[in-house]
Amino acid sequence: MIAAFGTLAFLATLWLLVVVGAAVLEESGAKIAAALKGEPRRQSAFVTPIRIRTRRQLKPMRATARWRAAA
Repeated sequence: MIAAFGTLAFLATLWLLVVVGAAVLEESGAKIAAALKGEPRRQSAFVTPIRIRTRRQLKPMRATARWRAAA
């Protein structure tokens, strides 16, 4: 009985991997095929520009003799 449940769990996991793999290929299969052929990637119509924020760099603070003595 344990072998039957183990086999059932294995087959269910295998089926899930196949379904997820098919969904991934359906989503990005055209990109993969274009990359293998060496063609440039086509831009989709729904691409939105992304704004990247950069942090300002603060100047390092030099320790004075009084601060070093306190440490």
